[in-house]
Amino acid sequence: MASKGKVGIVGSGLIGKSWAMIFASVGYEVVLYDVEASQVSQSIKNIREELLAFEREGTLRGDLPASQQADLVSGTSSLQECVKDAVYIQECVPEVLELKIKVWTEIDALVGDKTILGSSTSCIVPSKISEGLKNRTRFIVAHPCNPPYHTPMVELVPAPWTDESTRAGTRALMAEAGQGPVSLSREVPGFVLNRMQYALLNECWRLIRDDVVSPQDLDVVMKAGMGMRYAFMGPMETIHLNAEGTQNYCDRYGETIFNVSSDSGPVPTGWKQESSADRKDRKSVV
Repeated sequence: MASKGKVGIVGSGLIGKSWAMIFASVGYEVVLYDVEASQVSQSIKNIREELLAFEREGTLRGDLPASQQADLVSGTSSLQECVKDAVYIQECVPEVLELKIKVWTEIDALVGDKTILGSSTSCIVPSKISEGLKNRTRFIVAHPCNPPYHTPMVELVPAPWTDESTRAGTRALMAEAGQGPVSLSREVPGFVLNRMQYALLNECWRLIRDDVVSPQDLDVVMKAGMGMRYAFMGPMETIHLNAEGTQNYCDRYGETIFNVSSDSGPVPTGWKQESSADRKDRKSVV
């Protein structure tokens, strides 16, 4: 079976394996690289087992049988072999800036002049990784939501020098692979997913710290409330449908939102889990 082209995956951990399965699901030849040869071998074995399990469970992505998808994935201990003639490279090494710069410097010296260069970093802005690369105009962050295979959103974050063809080409490739691409106009710390997630977590920590609600009940708010709604309808859709359009929602509830938001307070720092006795002592002092 002829593949659609070659994708190189640098890093064979959880995220690297997921990307390999995602691209293989739509017919791309995938070459998985890691500095640890045994890690690559184990990852290839795990990929086949997981794809076959997904097929049995009815959660396999793509139209190809699991065995054919697994056959499209191979491993190598040669970075050059991984990136040679690749239409796209997805780097998935640990979230350490110095390591990512080192890896990309090596890739930069080997890669062709048409390959798109993508990083799975979750928080490091692309300019910090790609500033010194000769091929930096083709560098972009492609940050997946974990686990990538089952939660298909991917954030596409350009550096200031990322060209338009790279932005458009990456978005088209991700859509073809069954991902849900979200294109940012520019880089911001934390991108979109983590900025939203951290804002929610900060309020969760404040509410638990201040004894407003237990951690268990707070989780119920998400599992039996907000999460069920947001699983099929985003926050902007929600406010639009919760009134006669977004402007009407802001007119009705804007003052309330402002007042509650003003009460939220600064980012929690120095907080630790307290025992019930500790909380009683603190409340008695107050």
